[in-house]
Amino acid sequence: MNSSERRLKLMLLLQQPGKKKTVKELADRFGVSRRTIFRDFNALEEINVPVTWDRYAGYGLIDGFKIPPLMFTSKELATIMVGLNFVKSQVDEGLVEDAKGVELKIKEVLPDELKEFMTSLEGRTIVDPYMKFGGKKKKGGNWYLISSAIAQQKRLQFKYTTKSEKTDIRKIDPYILVFYQDHWNVIGKSHLRGEIRNFILESIDDVQIIEEKYALKSEIDVEGLIFRSEEVSHSIILLVEKSEIERLEGNLPAKIFKKEQVDSKKIKVEFEFDNLDYINEWLLQFGNKINIEGPESLIEKRRSLLKEMLN
Repeated sequence: MNSSERRLKLMLLLQQPGKKKTVKELADRFGVSRRTIFRDFNALEEINVPVTWDRYAGYGLIDGFKIPPLMFTSKELATIMVGLNFVKSQVDEGLVEDAKGVELKIKEVLPDELKEFMTSLEGRTIVDPYMKFGGKKKKGGNWYLISSAIAQQKRLQFKYTTKSEKTDIRKIDPYILVFYQDHWNVIGKSHLRGEIRNFILESIDDVQIIEEKYALKSEIDVEGLIFRSEEVSHSIILLVEKSEIERLEGNLPAKIFKKEQVDSKKIKVEFEFDNLDYINEWLLQFGNKINIEGPESLIEKRRSLLKEMLN
């Protein structure tokens, strides 16, 4: 980190409300000497940044002093572009348009050299091209209302269309928004049966925030919500070629709870999954690099599917 970047981050740190910082804390935070921190303070004072000091509390900035919020390094700006381009590749029309709006606002306040840098990256940093160029953009959900309800811990009501084309009114306590490969879900407690459920955003219409707050008995276990096992889940056992294990782990829509090396070329993995038809088709992408060892019902489904494909 160069001195300019460190001093910018030092200002942002000192501006935060709460406990002031000692020179030792700041030196440890940035991995520099105490003398360097004092030099940084002198440099900030030369550009009229009002650094304050209290012999008992430490250093801070004078109350009311605000640093312009959009002061990015080129590396930070490149990081923002990756994030925005991910959002612009989404299938949800609303997310795409909102990302474009954010991009325009950032450009308006950037100095010329960073604006030029951002423009040059705009069309050359592509995230998930198959989604960006391949799929038709869809309406549905209203991710902003859903995220607002999550932030405020308020209940949601909406129309939901199931895979069987049945539409009804659902009421939920929304907990988290999750992106699964090609679609967004909201996970929450359904009031229909009192159970945790996934709802696909593109199948949601007429979203309303209800003025009813819900309470949490404990902190949300995000990992537990995403990888939870339903009562109808099956224990899936696979024998995977070692060369494919990283790709499997990186894309599998479930959490592997058991993994052991069988020999120098094969690894056995086990996970829970509720929809055997879906996982059967999903595993086809690995061809003969994966053998299904259980359950027997999944092996039978694999035989039937391959026979149907051959016919």
